[in-house]
Amino acid sequence: MTFAIHNLGCKVNTYETDAMICRLKEAGYEEVDFSERADIYIINTCTVTNVADKKSRQMLHRARKMNENALVVAAGCYVDAALKNEDMRKLFSDSSVDIFLPNREKINIVERIESFLAEKKVRARHGVDMRGTGLAYLKDRESSSPSVFGCAESSFGKAVTEIESHTRAFIKIQDGCNQFCSYCIIPYVRGRIVSRAPEDCVEEIRGLAEKGIKEVVLTGIHLSSYGKDLSGKGGGPVADEDFKDRIYLLELIKDIHRIEGIERIRIGSLEPHIVTEGFASELSKLEKFCPHFHLSLQSGSDSVLRRMNRHYSAEDYRKRCEILRRYFEHPAITTDVIAGFPGETEEEFRETLSFARDIRFYEMHVFKYSRRAGTLADRMEGQVPEDVKSARSEALIKLADRMSEEFRAYYLGKELYMLPEETVEVKNSLGETERYVTGYTKEYVRTVIKADDFEKGRIIKGKASEICKEKAIYESILLR
Repeated sequence: MTFAIHNLGCKVNTYETDAMICRLKEAGYEEVDFSERADIYIINTCTVTNVADKKSRQMLHRARKMNENALVVAAGCYVDAALKNEDMRKLFSDSSVDIFLPNREKINIVERIESFLAEKKVRARHGVDMRGTGLAYLKDRESSSPSVFGCAESSFGKAVTEIESHTRAFIKIQDGCNQFCSYCIIPYVRGRIVSRAPEDCVEEIRGLAEKGIKEVVLTGIHLSSYGKDLSGKGGGPVADEDFKDRIYLLELIKDIHRIEGIERIRIGSLEPHIVTEGFASELSKLEKFCPHFHLSLQSGSDSVLRRMNRHYSAEDYRKRCEILRRYFEHPAITTDVIAGFPGETEEEFRETLSFARDIRFYEMHVFKYSRRAGTLADRMEGQVPEDVKSARSEALIKLADRMSEEFRAYYLGKELYMLPEETVEVKNSLGETERYVTGYTKEYVRTVIKADDFEKGRIIKGKASEICKEKAIYESILLR
């Protein structure tokens, strides 16, 4: 049987999508592109914003339209949210989803599919339709599932063994979050923090390196808490004072640095507090480490940060960026910012705009505040009108574009090293087709070099000559 899978959301979802693909292929299923007709469609959903919810529903409807008789599977965070929200469950009832797969059950995707197909065959002999049974299963899971904080270790499951045609792999080392920021639904759908054993991470990465993977990206729902639940004194979770003294994430990065074949190590989103003099100093000594830091900001206003239940001030955040710039020549510092959080005044917004301008981010991902039922922010007074949120978002995006261009311009005339990933075709002014190889530097700056082909995993050196404006390679740096 054929299957097609579509991933929505974060890098953790990307890893879990790769893991589901591995399981299905090992069981004899054949993968096809999501645009093709398939026997099984799987949507790995996201629920971080209302827009993510909408996209999840749209993709489920699209799958059903592509093949009315296909088996449609909804997996991931949107499913977990529906377990706890009656209104979301009603939306699911209209989508004709056959199988609902919460995050903790993704590892059982093959068993769930085969169980459904077997039951369908039995019911067909008795003239009974299987439509609607998925929703009943979802309701049953609500009563039998763990508590809202029940993120199980089994969410890691079996390691990803192969990622076809890529040189970069996402590696999930942690799940869950204990922070409970006032705007965020994720702790309710992902549960409490769970760290993966470092030896399991290393084993998986070593296996991928043997198959040609050159770069790994360490991901998690709350990466900075990696190791806090591992055994501390007395065999229990690590105490706060001990956790501060021992940075488990840094130790894991050093272990990975010793793996032969891995050329680059990149990390996902971090909380500012993890960036200390010691952390930055040790990372700067690791040749394979990529100086690309995504530090969550959300707001540059202290009063908004307090309402968000973020555990730092704007000044503290600034100091962490200064530390990174002391130890790395030109680190890529990227972030997320929310526009129009409840109660955000014009003055508070201007504080954020000014702060972001001062920090000089490489990339700034801007989100309009999205109300999530069940969160504290959803019940706050002073909800900002949609038109105001849109105007503030646009102002932040314009600033982000300028800062990103300034960051890339720094590299013009300098030698850069690109890990190639794919080839693209571009029409020149004469209408002729030219082929370019594209990839990224350690700072995650997209670069291109004119070539017909590339050797997978071979790092290419070139001098940055210009920032491209052609559509297919827009805002890439051309190497010569």
